[in-house]
Amino acid sequence: MSTTRNSKVGDDVRSTARERAVHFLYEAESRSLPVAQIVSGQVLVVDDLVLQLTTGVATRQIEIDEMIVEYSHTWTIQRMPAIDRNVLRLAIYELLDRQDVPVAVIINEAVELAKRFSTEESGRYVNGLLSAIAKKVRTKGV
Repeated sequence: MSTTRNSKVGDDVRSTARERAVHFLYEAESRSLPVAQIVSGQVLVVDDLVLQLTTGVATRQIEIDEMIVEYSHTWTIQRMPAIDRNVLRLAIYELLDRQDVPVAVIINEAVELAKRFSTEESGRYVNGLLSAIAKKVRTKGV
């Protein structure tokens, strides 16, 4: 029983870290600043997972954005809502570099973030795009 409870607490911590990372990525893009500057300017301590996620996205953003462009058949990257773009960036980073996190968890978390913070259609759109990208990057062992 305590294992389930501890697992739930860990899931909540990771979900909160993803949410905070998306907010930092969104703010950085909105203000045309490096995400590292946004993170370093925080009054509250930024936990290690948030730092790992934001740094990882920033490091691989060109590659990640190219994947979004390649798989997004209905929207150009510039036309999609900024929050969707940053949710996708975070999830794609995790698909690429966090092999310990199951694909279903990454996609579900991204869909929930998109539903919560973006448009009505965002959840379905994010789900479809990430599912296609996951098939490519996780089957090749990237």
